[in-house]
Amino acid sequence: MTDLLNVSYDTQIPNNVGLSSDKKVLKALERWHPGYINWWNDLIPKNFQDSLIYLRTAVSVDPKGWTKFDYVKMPEYRWGVLLAPQVEDRRIPCGENAGELAWQEVPGEYRSLLRRLIVIQGDTEPGSVEQQRFLGLTSPSLYDMRNLFQVNVEEGRHLWAMVYLLFKYFGRDGREEADDLLRRSSGSEEAPRMLGAFNEETPDWLSFFMFTYFTDRDGKMQLEALAQSGFDPLSRTCRFMLTEEAHHMFVGETGVGRTIQATVDAMNKAGITDPYDIDKIRSLGVIDLPTIQKKLNLHYTLSLDLFGNEVSTNAANAFNSGIKGRYMEMRIKDDHKLNNDKYPVRTVKDGAIVSEEVPALTAINMRLRDDYVRDAAGGVGRWNKLIAKSGVDFQLKIPHEGFHRQIGVFSSVAVDPDGNILSSEDWLEKSKDWLPTKADGDFIQSLMKPCFEVGKYASWIAPPKVGIDNKPGDFEYVKLHMA
Repeated sequence: MTDLLNVSYDTQIPNNVGLSSDKKVLKALERWHPGYINWWNDLIPKNFQDSLIYLRTAVSVDPKGWTKFDYVKMPEYRWGVLLAPQVEDRRIPCGENAGELAWQEVPGEYRSLLRRLIVIQGDTEPGSVEQQRFLGLTSPSLYDMRNLFQVNVEEGRHLWAMVYLLFKYFGRDGREEADDLLRRSSGSEEAPRMLGAFNEETPDWLSFFMFTYFTDRDGKMQLEALAQSGFDPLSRTCRFMLTEEAHHMFVGETGVGRTIQATVDAMNKAGITDPYDIDKIRSLGVIDLPTIQKKLNLHYTLSLDLFGNEVSTNAANAFNSGIKGRYMEMRIKDDHKLNNDKYPVRTVKDGAIVSEEVPALTAINMRLRDDYVRDAAGGVGRWNKLIAKSGVDFQLKIPHEGFHRQIGVFSSVAVDPDGNILSSEDWLEKSKDWLPTKADGDFIQSLMKPCFEVGKYASWIAPPKVGIDNKPGDFEYVKLHMA
C-alpha cells in the first residue's frame, strides 16, 4: 500500500495514489502528458524555458513538511497527482445523504453533475497560466518572476489533479474532457475558457497581483466547498490543492501592498500630500492610489461573477446530493440539509435594491459569495493600514456587490460603487472614474519595464519584507538563461 504522506517518484508522474500499480490510469496519463508539455511550451514564453527557477516542489502531503525548494527548469518540474490522506470512516457532511459513508466511487445518479464540477474547476487552472504568459518579460524583479512561475507551475499541477479524477473515474467521457482542457484557451474566439474571468487579459503586474488576490480567492472558496464533497477522492484532491493555493493569495496581497508602499513612500519623499494629484504622482514612476482603486474595482467584480447566479437550482442540487458543501461546512450550526432554512439575498425590485429571504438551499452560491466578501475584506484592511501608517489621507474600498456585474440579479442594472442605481447615461459618464481607462492602462504599461538585476526592484514596487524560503534580499531567485 502506498504511503499516503510521501510522494512516489517511481513513474513519470509523482503521486501518492499508487499509479505504478494502476496501469490503465497510468498509461492514460502518460499518453496525455506530451500534449500537456506541448501546451506548457506554447504558453510560457520560450525566453524562460531554460532558466533555473528557485521553485518549491511537493515531496509529501504532510502539512508539516510537504515541500522542498531547489532550482528547477520549468519544463522539468515534476507535476504530479497528490491527494490529502484518506480520513478513515469519513461521512458525507451535507445534503440528503448526510451521515452516510463518503463515496470512494462515483455514484451513478450524480455522475454528470460531478463530472461538470470537476471540469469547470480544471478549466480555470490552465486558463490563468494562459492569461499570465507574457508577464515574465516585464517582471519588476527576479523575486516577482520566481513567484509568477511558482504560481504557474502549481496551477499546472492543479490541472493534473483534476485530469487524474477524470481518467480514474469517468472512462471515455473523462478522457475526452481531459483533452478538451488543453484544446480550450483563454480569450479564444473558437474555444474560450468556460468562465468569463479566465478569458480576460492580464496585461500588467498590478492586474496579476489583483488576480491572485481576488480571483484566486474565489478558487480558494470553491476548493473549500469541493473539499466538503461526499465523493472522497475529490475532497482529498481539493484539500491538498488548498495547501498550495495559500501562496497564490500571498503573492497577490503582498504584491498590491508593495505597490502601495512604493507609491506612498514616493509621495512622502516628494512632499505630495494630495493622493488625487495624479500627474505629479505618476511622474515619480509609481501608480497613484485612485488607479489602484480602479484596478481593485475591476478584479473584485470579475471575481464576484465567478460565483454564478445568487439563486441557483444547480448549486442546490450539488449541495443536496452531497457533491459540494459550503465554506467550512462542519463549523456551521444547522442540520446541513437546509430543507426549511432561509437565507437573505439582495435583489432589485421596483428600481431599488432590497433584501429577500429565500430558501437557503437555492442560495448556496449567495452564501459562498458572502463568505468570500468577508474573506477578501481582510487584505483590503491591511492595505489601508499601510496607507494610514504613511500619513496619506486615502482609503481603498470594496465596491457594492451590484457594481459592474455581468452575472446574476445586478447584471441588468447600472450600480455605482456605493450601491446607487444609475441611468445608462450616468453610468457611461461616470464609469471612467471607477474602472481603469485605456489611458490608465497605457500609463501602467509604461512602467512595465523588466528589472532583472539581482536584488533590484522596479520603481513602482517596494522590496518584500521577507524573502521566499527566508532567503536574503540579494538572493538570485532566477538564474536567467535567455533564449
